[in-house]
Amino acid sequence: MVCLPHPIISFQKTTMWMLAGIVLLHVTTIILLLVSSIDNAWWVTDSVSTDLWGKWELTNKVWHYTNLKDSPEGKLYDYLQTVQATSVLACVFTILALFVFLAQLFTLPKGQRFTFTGILQLIACLCIMIAASIYTDKFHVNERPGGYGHCYILAWISFGLTFALAITYLILRKKKE
Repeated sequence: MVCLPHPIISFQKTTMWMLAGIVLLHVTTIILLLVSSIDNAWWVTDSVSTDLWGKWELTNKVWHYTNLKDSPEGKLYDYLQTVQATSVLACVFTILALFVFLAQLFTLPKGQRFTFTGILQLIACLCIMIAASIYTDKFHVNERPGGYGHCYILAWISFGLTFALAITYLILRKKKE
């Protein structure tokens, strides 16, 4: 005689794995956002690496740091401050959303759980989009050679992941067992 698992136990395991996957995706998104905001590779050439906070130039095989306010990009400093602020806000909102998700998971009744978490993720998504879009539009427009570095790409990947998480949280909000 074959003994099949009880459907309620199977559903609980599935739900547990789904929530673990969401937490893992959320933590991955936080890590990608932090790397994209901190590391120095939004624009790279053979001898220059620029991030949101400064510019690194290779001179005589030594990297030298220049504050972006004092560089040619300084004329766009207001835009740079906007990119910096929205990048930091995206990190803050995404981290806050994780804590809110975990708190709501154990405190709110089903059907009301993840609305606030989804809204925080949408705000983080909007912040990432604003930062990357302004950077794309205002910086390094006519500079050649060079290209966008891995941090810029990670920011756009984080945008997609935060948007997917926001939609997931808003869909989970409606789910009742």
